[in-house]
Amino acid sequence: MKLKICGMKYPDNITEVGSLLPDYMGFIFWEKSARYFDGIIPDLPKSIKKVGVFVNQSQEEILSKISKYDLQAIQLHGHESVEFCQELKSKIDTKIELIKVFSADENFDFEVLKPYESVCDYFLFDTKGKLPGGNGTTFDWKILNKYNSIKPFFLSGGIGLEEVETIKEISITNLPIYAIDVNSKFEIEPGLKDKNILYSFKQNLATLNI
Repeated sequence: MKLKICGMKYPDNITEVGSLLPDYMGFIFWEKSARYFDGIIPDLPKSIKKVGVFVNQSQEEILSKISKYDLQAIQLHGHESVEFCQELKSKIDTKIELIKVFSADENFDFEVLKPYESVCDYFLFDTKGKLPGGNGTTFDWKILNKYNSIKPFFLSGGIGLEEVETIKEISITNLPIYAIDVNSKFEIEPGLKDKNILYSFKQNLATLNI
């Protein structure tokens, strides 16, 4: 099970967290976010994929950020249509991963995923809230029992150390959970991550790969 650390903001902290070798590191390019990134990404180990997070932004802006920051993955966190994803996918390098986010609650209809299966590489499920993301709470993971796709997905939404046991429980199911996405529960302040707590979480997550 892979690890994505999202909402990185400060160069020194990016380098520090990068030493933990997460599989993905996310940078939020939505200006209304407290974790909005507009700086310089320091050199990172090649194994870490840089993810650009966008919310209802133009393809031109996304393509510009891909070029500027050498992004290896794109996370669409808004109401992007199937057609938008398909067109964007045709414009980017085939090696760049496209992750489509869906905000989930107890009323989520998994049927909405089907048209997106052919136009993205992964889904990401986050907690439905007032903001597109970063609401700091988990949703009821039991609704994932209704998941009817074989598309691998990222699990997100207020995940912290206290969720490790629940992650272990669902890791032995047939759900195609590809990665765990963490953010606010590991912060000293918005965008500034606590390396020590992240290390503990990563070590716990590693035990799921036995």
